[in-house]
Amino acid sequence: MDILQTIKETKLIAILRNANPNDILPIVETLYKAGIRAIEVTMNSPKALESIELISNEMKGKVVVGAGTVLDAESARLAILSGATFILSPTVDKDTIRMSKKYGAVSIPGALTPTEILEAYEYGGDIIKVFPTTSLGPEYIKDLQGPLPHIPLLPTGGVSIDNVTDFIEAGAVGVGLGSALVNTKVETNKAYFEELEQKAQAFYNKVN
Repeated sequence: MDILQTIKETKLIAILRNANPNDILPIVETLYKAGIRAIEVTMNSPKALESIELISNEMKGKVVVGAGTVLDAESARLAILSGATFILSPTVDKDTIRMSKKYGAVSIPGALTPTEILEAYEYGGDIIKVFPTTSLGPEYIKDLQGPLPHIPLLPTGGVSIDNVTDFIEAGAVGVGLGSALVNTKVETNKAYFEELEQKAQAFYNKVN
């Protein structure tokens, strides 16, 4: 699978933060059924590397899996060796970007201001995660498109079912979906997975 192309085509990255490791595979399988093809496991989650490896092995050819909240180059390296094919960070760290590229992973550093976004792109970022966008909204992405139309942007934070279409129409190549899609703070059961599939399908239908 072409990782960069898959992310751009699916437009949705499901963020799994602090998910119970036992729930990882059922969650990913449910998301896959609804059309989600890109999964991010945050590195501050329990057994993050094991979860990445599990998804990489069990869902190979079905989804692409990446590591999120990667704060340094060594964490990026370990994640990639565990099966991560893209690396997301909340900040611009040159060494993390370079390590990701060295190992052939897609680099998605996080930035907010035009200066940070351009810097992240020039360091080698393939897509720039615009973070946090909670208070700025889709209009900010549209504003960035004026001076920086050549840089692929992935807003994360504050994306909901009500504004996801607005973000895409504003020029974003995709969005990161956290708790608006996957709630990891509740017990999982049959009803949970049914609701998750419905939510994922709703997001998918909004952007496809």
